[in-house]
Amino acid sequence: MTTTPGPDTAGPGTIGAGGGTDVLDRELEKLLNEESVEDGDHDRFSHYVKKEKILQSAISGKPVRALCGKKWTPGRDPEKFPICPACKEIYEKLRTE
Repeated sequence: MTTTPGPDTAGPGTIGAGGGTDVLDRELEKLLNEESVEDGDHDRFSHYVKKEKILQSAISGKPVRALCGKKWTPGRDPEKFPICPACKEIYEKLRTE
């Protein structure tokens, strides 16, 4: 776990400590670029949702519903997770019809 200096401590990201907020900005950008799979992500899947629903969710912030019924607000890179087996099965059945 990473801690950040409190208001009474001078750290590299504290204004006036020589580093300024640009250090925090660089660290945040680095973390966002290196987003990794976190503990507990092993049970997460990428789900099938219509593209227009994903776009609507990105604009409105409202959750979407996957083919399998899971309802959530998308926010992670789906490439980092395996495809939901239930979504895949439903999708395959829909393609053959």
